[in-house]
Amino acid sequence: MQEPLRAKSGELTAEEILAALREGRRVVIETEMLGSTHEVTLRSDGETYYCDTPTTLHKHATEEEMRTCIRKMGYGKSR
Repeated sequence: MQEPLRAKSGELTAEEILAALREGRRVVIETEMLGSTHEVTLRSDGETYYCDTPTTLHKHATEEEMRTCIRKMGYGKSR
């Protein structure tokens, strides 16, 4: 298994994150949540995309849904 790609929230673009997921890598994003720093793990099993947060597991059926989540949650660099 490849090492996860690690970044702080906003360092990578959504496309860079999705490219890593397509390669089978996990992407660990360090982000601020509820006044504390947390890690969010983004991953894919080839069919479903997952966002593992400290409070919940989000699932997305398509790459477009995952792209929307990355942008909405601020994990990726804003345009």
